[in-house]
Amino acid sequence: MIRFLFRLLGLMCLASAFVLLIYDGMRSMASNAVALTSTSELWDMVQATGTQGFQRLVDTYLPGVWDTVLVPLLSAPSWAVLGVLGILLMLFGRRKKPLIGYAR
Repeated sequence: MIRFLFRLLGLMCLASAFVLLIYDGMRSMASNAVALTSTSELWDMVQATGTQGFQRLVDTYLPGVWDTVLVPLLSAPSWAVLGVLGILLMLFGRRKKPLIGYAR
């Protein structure tokens, strides 16, 4: 059951990454310049106070992690972050290969 949920969430992340890749491509063609939607911009589109509240939470419990880990992650293109997350979730939820001819 948990593998199914990992595969489902991974597939949803991959589908969202593809949609965001098409969105960024269309914006780039319309403006004749490369236009990428960062993860923080996407988060602010979905929830207006999302990054500020999360930054306060991270600074409270894990000082120093915001600048070193999360700022580069949030400045990356959103389709790349969702694509990598989707691939990892799909790998975690994959079916095990049957061991033929081997005994445990």
